[in-house]
Amino acid sequence: MQRKKLIFLGSKPIGYECFRYLLAVREQMGIDISGILTNVRKEFGDAHDLNQLAAEQNIPVLSGPDDLVECDILYSVQYHKILKQHHIDQARQIAVNLHMAPLPEYRGSNQFSYALIDGKEEFGTTIHVMDSRIDHGDILFQERFPIPERCWVNDLYQLTYEASLALFKETLPAIVSGNYTRTPQATLEDRYGTSLHFRHEINELKNIDPAWDAEKIDRYVRATSMPGFEPPYYIEDGKKVYFSQEQA
Repeated sequence: MQRKKLIFLGSKPIGYECFRYLLAVREQMGIDISGILTNVRKEFGDAHDLNQLAAEQNIPVLSGPDDLVECDILYSVQYHKILKQHHIDQARQIAVNLHMAPLPEYRGSNQFSYALIDGKEEFGTTIHVMDSRIDHGDILFQERFPIPERCWVNDLYQLTYEASLALFKETLPAIVSGNYTRTPQATLEDRYGTSLHFRHEINELKNIDPAWDAEKIDRYVRATSMPGFEPPYYIEDGKKVYFSQEQA
């Protein structure tokens, strides 16, 4: 079997764990890791340092998308930059992205928060083909699961993290071998709807109006109370007053 050249793009704990798994199975799957692209996320601590892990394995750390070279597979897991088409075209076989949300419903960022604000009963994680648009390419694999009642955003993140890592591991052989079926997202939009959100929108979501009814305040507080980040708040006498989980 001809070995496949793969470049990994990733960050955050999920990117670290997927890369660690990739290192563990690369020989048995016939994968040569040609390099990685990442960015340092200090809020997750030193335990998920992809640069260090790559250095320990003598894998080149690329400085940016323009350093991408021809390979068989580009695999992105929470990489922070949007690739242009000429970057994606470096992958001879396929360029894929693991997006920690169900598609086509939640493209972009803040997907966990919006699912709770929207009162969704189901969430999921998706592996899809990369194109030059945000989380837009054909779906290859997807796992969906129910959202627990009165779920908090960190709990939904953790459920999605676990489902995402499992999906990465389960489908990696199919990605490498090319054994997958592509489902255009447009064919699912009538059933599920679609949206696109950006990172900065979380700042607006955290500004809660105390005049809202109790149920709406509860949803927004649960949806935006992520440990390690600024809590949701309301404005009183020109100052921010923060909500705590005990208040919700």
